[in-house]
Amino acid sequence: MSDHDIVKTFVNILASQPVTFHDDFQEQPEKTLKKVPVLQLEVPQPPELKKAEAHPSAPTTLQITFKSLKPPFSTTIPVSPADPISAIKTQIADQPRAPPASAQRLLLKGKALADAKLLKEYNVQDGDTINLMVKPGVEWDPTTAKPNKEQLPSLLLSGAPPPPLETASLSPAPPAEKERKRGHTRIPSVVLSTPSSPLEKPQDIQLIDGDGFTLSTDMPTESSTPPSTTYRTAVSQPEYWKKLLAFLRSEFPNRGDASNAFEDYLAASKGLLTASEIAKIRDSVGVTGMAGT
Repeated sequence: MSDHDIVKTFVNILASQPVTFHDDFQEQPEKTLKKVPVLQLEVPQPPELKKAEAHPSAPTTLQITFKSLKPPFSTTIPVSPADPISAIKTQIADQPRAPPASAQRLLLKGKALADAKLLKEYNVQDGDTINLMVKPGVEWDPTTAKPNKEQLPSLLLSGAPPPPLETASLSPAPPAEKERKRGHTRIPSVVLSTPSSPLEKPQDIQLIDGDGFTLSTDMPTESSTPPSTTYRTAVSQPEYWKKLLAFLRSEFPNRGDASNAFEDYLAASKGLLTASEIAKIRDSVGVTGMAGT
């Protein structure tokens, strides 16, 4: 290989390697890109802001008439559009012969005004009329007016007893008389006759209603002990059932069959045994039936 070929191969190897620069490397000035000249354009001045036209100021107060048709009542008071409906009801209650605020209902064109909303939310104009009603169940009589708070000091100086401070007569409406249902509606009274001595049996329970009729029913008593016989005496002993279970297990290879036969025999004999005797038998034998019986 000639020297020329060696240099050519070396140059090709160097050209294939990536070029890396140090952090402080700076490009030569003649090789940098020239800045693009920026044209100076004239920018027009922003337009002047026009002064806001003065709008006619809305009235600070409105003269609103609150009118009730039944019973007849009317009052006109100045209110602010920014007042809540609850505050307006309080203003109405301060007027003579007006109902309390808690009993008022204000209606505008058939729509009830909510206490939490402002008056201006309902587009009420000066001179409008708002209907005044009272809540159901309350009677309001504006003709029987009572002295208000301003008249109270003069009444106290005169020595008269101070009347209530309410401005209207309110009383709960009488509830409608309910129709009586057909049939017996009275609750019967229970009369229990106790035994005079602890050895006597409890007497019957007598139910006496309001009309004097007696409804007696027998008081449930525990079943009496079966009569004692030699057969019953034998089957009531737990040892008898132990021997029977041992016999059945010796006769039946399957332990379940022996238990079934034992239960059948015990169920047939339950009419002669008491509950306590059956419990003693099961405790001694160790066989528990359904529901522990």
